[in-house]
Amino acid sequence: MSEGPIVLRAKKFLLNRLLSRKQMVLEVLHPGQANVSKDKITELIAKKFKADTKNIVCFGFHTHFGGGRSTGFVLVYDNRDYLLKYEPKYRLRRLKVLEPKINNRKARKELRTKRKKVRGKEKSKIQTGKKK
Repeated sequence: MSEGPIVLRAKKFLLNRLLSRKQMVLEVLHPGQANVSKDKITELIAKKFKADTKNIVCFGFHTHFGGGRSTGFVLVYDNRDYLLKYEPKYRLRRLKVLEPKINNRKARKELRTKRKKVRGKEKSKIQTGKKK
């Protein structure tokens, strides 16, 4: 199949001044392709809305049956500070703004005991459960 151009359509566009962002349901038309990566979508949105790619959050994309069309939700923040302030922690981890959570129970407990033995600034310097 030949790859057609990727077309973005912003539906239900809302300028949310309270949270300092533009939010929309995004419809992505991608004929001849199975899907489009979120990185590619953020680049295209950055061009379209004249925003920095670091201030854009894409999530909840679903490809429609038969392919060629996907819909999802996009948030374009005015500033990096607002992104950090209003965005939930799990999405910030997805964007790799925050470090990943320690899923291993034993590693969490070891980290806690290490931090109990130290005082002051050294507590934050202790590694976050990553093996060397």
